[in-house]
Amino acid sequence: MHAPQNPKSTDDAPESDESNGVAGRYNFVVLIVYQVVLRIGWIFKTESVIMPAVLDSLGGPGWLRGCLPMLNRFGQSITPLLIARQVKIAPRKKWAQFLSSAVMSLVFGTLAAIWHFGGARRADESQAVVLAAVFLLLYAIFFMANGANQLSLNTLLGKLIVPTSRGRMMLLANVLGSIFAVSAAAVFLPRWLAPALADFRWVFGTSALFFALAAVSTILLREPGDNYEQPRSPVREKIRDAYNTLAADANFRRLALVAVLFDSSVMLFPHYQALARSERVQLDMTNMMQWVVAQNIGTALFSLLGGPLADRMGNRMVLRVLVLAICCAPALAIGLSRAESLSPHWFLLVFVLVGMTPVVIRTLQHYTLEVAPPSEHPRYLSSLSLCLVLPILLSPLVGKLIDRVGFDPVFLGIAALVLVGWLTTFRLDEPRHAH
Repeated sequence: MHAPQNPKSTDDAPESDESNGVAGRYNFVVLIVYQVVLRIGWIFKTESVIMPAVLDSLGGPGWLRGCLPMLNRFGQSITPLLIARQVKIAPRKKWAQFLSSAVMSLVFGTLAAIWHFGGARRADESQAVVLAAVFLLLYAIFFMANGANQLSLNTLLGKLIVPTSRGRMMLLANVLGSIFAVSAAAVFLPRWLAPALADFRWVFGTSALFFALAAVSTILLREPGDNYEQPRSPVREKIRDAYNTLAADANFRRLALVAVLFDSSVMLFPHYQALARSERVQLDMTNMMQWVVAQNIGTALFSLLGGPLADRMGNRMVLRVLVLAICCAPALAIGLSRAESLSPHWFLLVFVLVGMTPVVIRTLQHYTLEVAPPSEHPRYLSSLSLCLVLPILLSPLVGKLIDRVGFDPVFLGIAALVLVGWLTTFRLDEPRHAH
């Protein structure tokens, strides 16, 4: 029933010595470089645009597209729960960051090889089924690695970066990352995305390259060793531990509810591009580059708002602003798809709003770092990740429901859930008032 103990560390200061002075500034720069390089690789595998288009090119139905956010969030949520202890007791967390980034690169290198040598571009119906299964398996492995990556990155942020600098880091990493990523996408994606058939081998290969470069950059971090201990526990004990964390912390329970309701919006990710390419809107694959760029511009714009606002007024205020804004994305998508007087190209505004999603998730994580004891950062972060997986388990059902009843009722219903999440942000504590 109690939290894991930390007998060898009595320092519960919110930051280490390495978060201040020359070493702190150096690590600040290295972590920004890491996130910028990772963002360049990420833009070529955008989950709301590129990845569902890959399945659509293989003839996948709506429920199969719906598997993408489920595998995405399941991998990101369950993996941190399983490895939170290993990350906590590791003397240097940067090696977990290096290994997870390397696995992410390996997955996309494998996909590039399959699409190049396996004839994916000329697959018949039976081959397409096998390719879709292999793609989903590798996609699941990728997000398991990404779950480890996010846990180790956020633990490093909690260890090496002072709380009042994390908003500035989010701002710089997202804005610079978006500038470089959008530039790369604008140069290369038009060459690889055709109206009827996209050449995904180059898309996958580019992601693999930049994930590998990001992995190498983590070696440069100057990280002091930790000396934490925590006994081993079976998986059921880890789930019970997450439950106990929620049961013992009322404010964290409210944050978990915000996270669950907000994350229901992620179930719509693969279906925005499907709506845009439906008969109602009549756009095609040549528009994907614009959507990818719009989404990354959205990330940069909302980082410009969220980063300074977090440093000045706290992460709670950022959540209030952004969660309200993101519930507008499904409603805007339906409105634009019904507005015959407007050009269909206005649909890219939906992807601008979708671009705030990583900013909200990072803000949820930063808020968690502020309300959790430093020695328990991995446990709180893994518990938050477990909460984020809950709505996504329904993602295939949402895809099937869209096939059956259409986009409108599903999109508007999820917008209503996110609105309830926004109302819940007004019940969150402001941790900076306690200092």
